[in-house]
Amino acid sequence: MRSAFRSIASVVAGFIAASIVMTIVEMINGRVFYPGLAKAAEGVTDRETIRAIFAAAPLGSLLVVIVGWILGGVVGGWVAARLAPRASVVHGLVLGALLVLAGVANNLMLPPPMWFWIASLAVLVPAAYVGARLAPKR
Repeated sequence: MRSAFRSIASVVAGFIAASIVMTIVEMINGRVFYPGLAKAAEGVTDRETIRAIFAAAPLGSLLVVIVGWILGGVVGGWVAARLAPRASVVHGLVLGALLVLAGVANNLMLPPPMWFWIASLAVLVPAAYVGARLAPKR
């Protein structure tokens, strides 16, 4: 029972760590690299307007988001594997699957271009796997 709790807690901690890293990168993206884009999207809730903003967004702004998701996946996979009682790579892969589900939810709420869908969802599991592999063995 204790091992199961620790396994679940390690994946949750990895998810939180990944979310923090992704949020920081996206904040930097919106405030430092592309402040005009962030201002244009502020307070917008209409899906078609959001789609138009994404279509007009510079390629670099979306690539920075994908880089943030990769970094978040690596950090989250590392944290999940480091805290896991055993089978650390499996915990990283479980985290990667959860990040894909969160990515789908995010992409459904803020409809990006199709290439972003493919790229963003294709990098999450491998990134979490790499992070899990980088974690020191117990």
